[in-house]
Amino acid sequence: MATEVPDEPVTTRCRPGNARARQPEAAVAAPATASSRMLRGPLAVVPGIALVGVGLAVAALLHRAVPAVGEVTFCVVLGALFANLDLIPKACAPGLKLAAKQLLRAGVALLGLAVSAGSVVALGLPTIAMVITTLVVTFVVTSAVGRWWGLSGARRLLLATGFAICGASAIAAMQSTADADDEDVAVTVALVTLCGTAAMLGLPLLQGPLGLTGHQMGVWVGASIHDVGQVVGAASAAGAGALTVAVVVKLTRVLMLAPMVAAAGVRRRRALRESSAARSHPPMVPLFVVAFVGCVVLRTTGVLPEGALDVAGQVQSAAIGMALFGMGASVHFPTLLRRGRAEAGLAVLATVFIMAFSYAGMLLVTN
Repeated sequence: MATEVPDEPVTTRCRPGNARARQPEAAVAAPATASSRMLRGPLAVVPGIALVGVGLAVAALLHRAVPAVGEVTFCVVLGALFANLDLIPKACAPGLKLAAKQLLRAGVALLGLAVSAGSVVALGLPTIAMVITTLVVTFVVTSAVGRWWGLSGARRLLLATGFAICGASAIAAMQSTADADDEDVAVTVALVTLCGTAAMLGLPLLQGPLGLTGHQMGVWVGASIHDVGQVVGAASAAGAGALTVAVVVKLTRVLMLAPMVAAAGVRRRRALRESSAARSHPPMVPLFVVAFVGCVVLRTTGVLPEGALDVAGQVQSAAIGMALFGMGASVHFPTLLRRGRAEAGLAVLATVFIMAFSYAGMLLVTN
């Protein structure tokens, strides 16, 4: 029908008879516009949220079948497979976008309830200093090598943050500060998840040949592997003692998320002030990172019962998993293979570096 409408403007064809002919077309157009507005309303996110919920459920089943691989890894992989096999309807796009941004931010904020300042202090000053030094050096080295290899500022910052601090959660926290788009986030999340999974599977195999105690293994795993779930998976093989130490060491890295985001925000605001093209300044610390700090303080006070913390932990895991399915759906394999080689190389380098550096630091503080 659209191809039959002449190219002339409507105002030149307002002759007797034409107005009557055009009335049915206008009557049909009005309901279509109303329908479009409805699709842009709150109900528009329902298909996508339902899809990420299904993805999370499938990832949980796969994790039960293959416990060595975490749910978050399955979520990213499933999202990418669904997208690249063209199994995601267009109607799911709004819900996927909501999950990839808002649910991930909620998950980051709730992650603060897992961190108790008292448990971090109990590690002792030498271990805390080693963890912070490893984090900062890894961040600086990853950023410097990324600049040398010609990566964009956004991807350098996201990769450095994700590999130095806490994987996908850190990448989400740094997105607005880095001025990164959805593709930047999707690529870096995919890489940090894959490299972290490889480290989770590989590090436990080194405990015997290296002659490490359970405590040493816990410190090394917590200081080097990217995601909290991956740390749990790797440290569990070394026993309950190693798992406890590994989680606390990892959460010490997580605790550095807020100051690292704030430092990056200050630097970016300064750069924007010096640029004549800058029209607005981003917040120094995103609100959900402030919420993360508030959750840390709330956990440290001890006012929340264990039952509430358990529920919050389950909600946090579900939010992160659903968000990572949504992020995985933004990964385009041909583009990643064609244009993501430098990012992949930097991801492998950062993983090897943090493992080597933290191993040396672990030996220094445990011997």
